[in-house]
Amino acid sequence: MLGLSYEWAGGPRIVEDRVQVVIAEDSVLLREGLTRLLTDRGHEVVAGVGDGEALIKTITELAAQGALPDVVVADVRMPPTHTDEGVKAAVQLRKHHPGLGVLVLSQYVEEQYATELLAGSSHGVGYLLKDRVAEVREFVDAVVRVAQGGTALDPEVVAQLLGRSRKQDVLAGLTPREREVLGLMAEGRTNSAIARQLVVSDGAVEKHVSNIFLKLGLSQSDGDHRRVLAVLTYLNS
Repeated sequence: MLGLSYEWAGGPRIVEDRVQVVIAEDSVLLREGLTRLLTDRGHEVVAGVGDGEALIKTITELAAQGALPDVVVADVRMPPTHTDEGVKAAVQLRKHHPGLGVLVLSQYVEEQYATELLAGSSHGVGYLLKDRVAEVREFVDAVVRVAQGGTALDPEVVAQLLGRSRKQDVLAGLTPREREVLGLMAEGRTNSAIARQLVVSDGAVEKHVSNIFLKLGLSQSDGDHRRVLAVLTYLNS
């Protein structure tokens, strides 16, 4: 999409990828805060709801109008029981609208919910702790990345799922460095960002990524989704 200008921190900037968002959060204050963060960055919040049932109804109505948003940002726990309504709604929406990006927010790392959301996903998925919202640029970047079909996983979520993944045979062929690269990929980092983190060249990271694809059996025919599929294989193993 063509870039559009917006005002942020006293000066104009450019949004190159404007996305449409539906927010599901029962706290009105937080919902309005998220809306403000995204709209101030030039994105469009097309609806805000307070529970999982309303989220499913809203997405269903928008889809029927041919106006499916790019991404849903949903709290894991919402009324009436404040247990798993949000993530259940997200999983249901993924089944009916596989092209819809879903980013869930949680107060704590809840491995069961993260695993349920990631299982079978190959397009646009994210799981962040609510503390991450305070880091405005990282949060907005995560929303855009998920809307575009990528992943955005909180480092703490990755760390917990990594501990479980290390016991599985599917990743046995990866070297320690390749596991490290794959862990950073799971956080949504680009090759250049991974190179800076590991203090290596971009070429070295590209070689590691190619080896990861090869060892996980992801061929070039899988196209641009190979990166997402590699991350999900890693986390679901």
